[in-house]
Amino acid sequence: MKLLIRNLARDTTEAELRTLFEAHGDVQFCNLVLDKKSGGSKGFAFIEMPKAGQAKAAMKNLNGKVVDGSIVRVKKADASTEHDGAAE
Repeated sequence: MKLLIRNLARDTTEAELRTLFEAHGDVQFCNLVLDKKSGGSKGFAFIEMPKAGQAKAAMKNLNGKVVDGSIVRVKKADASTEHDGAAE
């Protein structure tokens, strides 16, 4: 299951994000979306977890959690959000 994580602090790293989600299960893919010009985080990421039960547990436990001073939002990624991330 692919998850969209929004409202990330600009200094949150991909490694920190992976570690956060690995506490809830296997992470197959982690992609922190970066600005092409500055190279800095755009404040959102995609995580893919192969087991739906683990992904749902991560979503439930991490949505609304404070990470690096920001309250993150975690939801299931849909086709439109995946396209938005790829286009930028």
